[in-house]
Amino acid sequence: MHRAPQGTLAPDVSQNGSPQRADASSSDDRQGAERSRRLAAGIATAVAGRALGVVVPLLLIPVTLSYLGPERYGLWAAVLALAGMAAFADLGLGNGLMTKLTLCHGAGDSEGARRYLSSAYFLLVPLAVMLCVLLWLMAPVVPWASLLGLPGNMSPADVRGMVLVGLTAVVLNIPLSLIIRVQYAFQQVSISNMWQAAGAVLALPLVLSAVWTKQPPVIVVGAAVIGPLLANLANSVWVYGHRIPEICPRLSQVDRTLARRLLRLSGMFFVLTVVMSAANNADTLIIAQTLGLEQVTAYAVPAKVLAQAGMLVGLVNVPLWPANGEALARHDLAWVYRTVRRMTLISTAITLVPSVVLVIVGGPFFAAWLSVPFGGDRWLLGGLALWWVLLAGISPRFMVQNAMGVVRPQLLGWVAYLVLSLIGKWWAATLWGITALPYVAVAAYLITVLPAAIYGYRRALTMSEPQSTEREVALETR
Repeated sequence: MHRAPQGTLAPDVSQNGSPQRADASSSDDRQGAERSRRLAAGIATAVAGRALGVVVPLLLIPVTLSYLGPERYGLWAAVLALAGMAAFADLGLGNGLMTKLTLCHGAGDSEGARRYLSSAYFLLVPLAVMLCVLLWLMAPVVPWASLLGLPGNMSPADVRGMVLVGLTAVVLNIPLSLIIRVQYAFQQVSISNMWQAAGAVLALPLVLSAVWTKQPPVIVVGAAVIGPLLANLANSVWVYGHRIPEICPRLSQVDRTLARRLLRLSGMFFVLTVVMSAANNADTLIIAQTLGLEQVTAYAVPAKVLAQAGMLVGLVNVPLWPANGEALARHDLAWVYRTVRRMTLISTAITLVPSVVLVIVGGPFFAAWLSVPFGGDRWLLGGLALWWVLLAGISPRFMVQNAMGVVRPQLLGWVAYLVLSLIGKWWAATLWGITALPYVAVAAYLITVLPAAIYGYRRALTMSEPQSTEREVALETR
């Protein structure tokens, strides 16, 4: 009788003569099922968390507006708009880190994950400290009132205090929010979403307490913005101290080579975000220059309503990013193919159903909702709906590329789209008005971004094949 050599395991030969094939297939199926379960939980909690993030500010509007008054409330809104620009302040490191950590997690490389994480904090913590110091040093000399378009009768001390509190919270949250990327990368999406929801809900009792105890306006604003900060801080302590202590960042684990690699990938994500933001927000400027401000309103109102479906698609697809990364690191291409097809249908349906309804009943809906005759143009609504349905259908393939750090094809596609769409929209707006803009956007997207998306998707899958190496992934980001 043949015996396995000492120190090895005898192969489990099935009836068809394939050693361990049944066991390997069963293991892959179990991992795929667990991955799909986590993905579904992540999507559900993301939607629920987003709902809380919308409801809580709506509940606070009457309380804060009554307490602060119209002028101070307007100042708060202006500070929030200014804080929105700080979304670019992490230089794309959040996205780059999530991609790298996802691949480390899929490969079971806790040591590599710890070095990437330590390097990311080493880059972002000094940046946040420097921005805070610069903000507080410059605050007394910056003309905040004129910069934010505020009335001249507002107290300079009130303006400066509210701006400092709001922007300081945003800057400090830059490194603290990395914990969200860590949890996403380690397939703890639902837990991360619950922590984020807790941070949003925390604002409610804090603001109400500040109002009931008649605190100064700056304290009320501080109570409104500190919730996410505290939630991310507590979440970080819990994750690094209890949940995943083996990846707890340390200064001794900072790796300059990995930091440079992370910066290259993050820089491409940063540039991609800037280009996409410019491309997607140019419509109002084009309309204002070619047709006037009244037409800006006629376009912006229905566009903003339909954009809510696009935001929902983002919430649904972002959890797919780390799930794809884990599957690709394990070379489970079958799960990726299957899930991308499924998520393409889900994303398209999520956008298509409300969009069709709005195109059909948009006229009566906007007439009942608004006191001005905007939003009744079905051709405009149809074009906007077509745009968001197109983006929804392509989004799952971008999540595969992001998971492998394949950013260059996306960037080239979006740069080409930016140039072509700006020229096409300006020309179309002067000839046919605002109705033509979304159709030009769709045509330009099909010519530029869609081919890039297909190529990048295939490139990411090729890089996941067993013979691919970390060196190939690194080269892709250079």
